[in-house]
Amino acid sequence: MQAADLFSLSDTFPFRDRFPGEAKPWEWLPLIKEVLKDFDFDPTDLPSQPGVHIKGDVYLAPSVKLPPYCVIEGPAWIGPETEIRPGAYIRGNVIVGAGCVLGNACEFKNCLLMDDVQTPHYNYVGDSILGNKSHLGAGVICSNLRLDQKHISVVLPDGVYETGLRKFGAILADAAEVGCNAALQPGTILAKRSVVGPALAFGGYLEPQTMAFGRAEIRRLPRRD
Repeated sequence: MQAADLFSLSDTFPFRDRFPGEAKPWEWLPLIKEVLKDFDFDPTDLPSQPGVHIKGDVYLAPSVKLPPYCVIEGPAWIGPETEIRPGAYIRGNVIVGAGCVLGNACEFKNCLLMDDVQTPHYNYVGDSILGNKSHLGAGVICSNLRLDQKHISVVLPDGVYETGLRKFGAILADAAEVGCNAALQPGTILAKRSVVGPALAFGGYLEPQTMAFGRAEIRRLPRRD
């Protein structure tokens, strides 16, 4: 599996050349920190708004919609037309594309969100990648650490891959969706247009255009254009 099998980077995304499509998708996670380390942040170009606490190296596109209160800790890069809602906590090594929603009481850490990603309510997104137009329902958690804290492996149809990562949440391909109050186990990969039903603890790999209601019930979805 290559990253290009799961998502695409738009021509307007400034870091597209730093995330190689031929890499394994989880190999992008350590690149987030490296990409931000090389970005030329301008501390004089940040808005000053009461209740919005900004610390460290942060870039906010001029069209980012800020809430009455939130916390943004760098390094972080937030793209145009993205909406940050009250109580959002962005805590380092975060890249967000255009037109996203970073919802109320949501937390983001070491993650890449591509364009038009929706994380509207009470989500945790740590050590994860969310593809274009992917969506998390209210209360979805991307669990990023095994209970035994061992390195995380990925289970794919062609075998098991050792990632070498101790922290690795979930990877959602373009247009993947997760229902309310679901928990994605460490190392979960959802292929394009796949859907995890609500209130599930789901782990492993979900094939494209497929919906999981539980381990014993996986249905093929009708094609969407």
